[in-house]
Amino acid sequence: PYAQIGFINQSQRTEVIQKTLCPTWDQTLIFSNVELYGEPNEIYHDPPHVLIELFDKDEYGLPDFLGRVQCSPIVRLIPDEINPIIKLKWFQVKRGKDNAGELLAAFELFLLPEIDNEKKMPPYPSKRGSLFIVPDLIRPELVRTGIEILCWGVRNMKSFMLSDIDCPQVTFEVGGQQVESTIIKNAKKTPNFDKPLLFLDVMLPKDDLYAPAMNIKVKDHRSFGRKPIVGFHIIKSLELFRCDPTAPSLTLIQAAKCIQSHTITSTNNFVIPMSKKKKKKHRNEHSHSSKVKIVLTNETSDFTNNEIETKIVDKKTMRKRVKQFLKKCKSPVIKPESKLEKIQKAILKDHQQHYQSVLVNQVTIVEEDIDWWSKYYASKGEFNKCGTYIQKGYETLTIYSHPLELYEFYEGFNDFCRTFELSRGKTKFEEENEILGEFKGFFKVYPLPENSNESLPRRIMENFPSNNLEECLVRVYIIRGIDLQAKDSSGKSDPYIEIQLGKIKIDNRDEKISNTINPVFGKMFEIKTIIPLAKDLIIRIKDWDLITSDDIIGQTTIDLENRLLSKYRATCGLPLHYNLTGSNQWRDNILPRKILYDVCKRNNLPLPELLDDHSIKIGNTTFRLEDFEQEKNLTIHVGEEEERLALYILHKLRLCPEHIETRPLFNSFQPFIEQGRLELFVDIFPKSQGPPGPPFIITPRKSKP
Repeated sequence: PYAQIGFINQSQRTEVIQKTLCPTWDQTLIFSNVELYGEPNEIYHDPPHVLIELFDKDEYGLPDFLGRVQCSPIVRLIPDEINPIIKLKWFQVKRGKDNAGELLAAFELFLLPEIDNEKKMPPYPSKRGSLFIVPDLIRPELVRTGIEILCWGVRNMKSFMLSDIDCPQVTFEVGGQQVESTIIKNAKKTPNFDKPLLFLDVMLPKDDLYAPAMNIKVKDHRSFGRKPIVGFHIIKSLELFRCDPTAPSLTLIQAAKCIQSHTITSTNNFVIPMSKKKKKKHRNEHSHSSKVKIVLTNETSDFTNNEIETKIVDKKTMRKRVKQFLKKCKSPVIKPESKLEKIQKAILKDHQQHYQSVLVNQVTIVEEDIDWWSKYYASKGEFNKCGTYIQKGYETLTIYSHPLELYEFYEGFNDFCRTFELSRGKTKFEEENEILGEFKGFFKVYPLPENSNESLPRRIMENFPSNNLEECLVRVYIIRGIDLQAKDSSGKSDPYIEIQLGKIKIDNRDEKISNTINPVFGKMFEIKTIIPLAKDLIIRIKDWDLITSDDIIGQTTIDLENRLLSKYRATCGLPLHYNLTGSNQWRDNILPRKILYDVCKRNNLPLPELLDDHSIKIGNTTFRLEDFEQEKNLTIHVGEEEERLALYILHKLRLCPEHIETRPLFNSFQPFIEQGRLELFVDIFPKSQGPPGPPFIITPRKSKP
């Protein structure tokens, strides 16, 4: 590109910079002896405009017009008068009504002195060859800067010139320097780069105001040596990615806060807290009206349905659970009574050891009034619908009134890598905004030592997860729709769900809910997929029609890859307590202690150590279970102490909790108008980490006859 500058009746142009979208001309153009008509004071207040037009020079044919901008110069009536130094400024380049880039420049207009006047003009700037360069007083100060580039992969690439993009390569250019990624051999089978880490050592302005843009270009390697540029993206400023390589990570800061206090900060902002008076009332009611049955037997009982959960545990754990249970329940139904008496005697005599001879092989818990919807209504504060759920000490979950990624703390789940949309290059005017695909990557920008002989700081992005393909089991729980757009003449709709992930598409059209705009779906879908080959989960709500085609009420899209890679572990929300049985049974495929180990390792924290007294030590801090479970009303479903303690520590690190998110629905006919909302949550279980636990049963409650 080059710039053509016109002022009054004179015109000049800059030199041509080859093959770049972010040219740095570093050039001063001087227009001499320009005649202006009018009073100097009038010109001072209303100077004539400077017109700059940008062109792309081609080897063959006429130059292509890129855009133009009009600027007003700063008028200097007295040249040698002490004036503030002019500063460079960004000007918006326009092509028609559309933005076409930005131009960093400054303009001055000097009144020439009369012949007998001793006033002198400022000296000419230095030259580079035959060209004047930007004066040192105006030129931004440059500092040595390091840019770490995480070149993760490309996604959803469309065809270019009737051919698929099979072998993409990404080029990064900033400050006159560039670096290229490796070439993906087959983007359809493996869309990630095998060597994702790149580095640039470049001189950039110290002030981010003058920093050049990062230019990302994607080219496709094709037969006969062809390498067409198939997409590009321009990051106007790298200020967002600036960091201090010697500073601790965000997670480490959180860990430091965790050391100061061992109390859990609840994230259940939408759960209505109970007063002490109500808690006491619920506790008293629970002690006289419990529906929990304990059956002690040596063989597996022939119970059916999902009301009964069975778990075999060791004697020590069982004694603790029974002791906790007996403290809460004064009149349970127990069979046989003789064995209960033995257990009670053993528990009451804490300092005697004859209770070790008590044989309890299995405890089966029957809770007929507790289901997943009890937790849901308790979390929303609708205590009249949750039965005795709260009184029994069960946990609640977090209900977000917005998509999970919009929670400010989670950074949109872009903490590991961001998604940059790729646009086409030179194309037809009506296709300028067409999106070709996506680039997944991240940047870390930080200053380097001025002395090139000094050692460089340690790379920040050294620890990253594997970029191999990951086979996953995805569970999509659709709870209910809220204020859906009516599609029928009756002012209602007949909504049903359609799930699409890659080439897989499933729905429950046969189970549509008639005549409603606030349907309670209570539906769970299981899909097996390979991330990142299929990463965009599309959830549609459609209106069932008997004769005509079904209308799309609205849809929402979830990037599963971002959730899988995020350090906030958005794959499966962490419950408040670790339970082995019951309606809140642990469903993740990794236990809390293993999760804690992985989180510490990934975030460069000291690895956790399990001590002999069942406490956990991280660095110089020791965490004990009693610090977290003081005055807690625990259920008999809780698991081992070590796992419970690890889970409490994980909550201190503010990983993604067990939740329900509320996502707005949109459609292409009215793209900026919300078509309703959807309450849901998604679990992602990588196959490499083992099988997951049982899914939640969220089937809607049926009214009793």
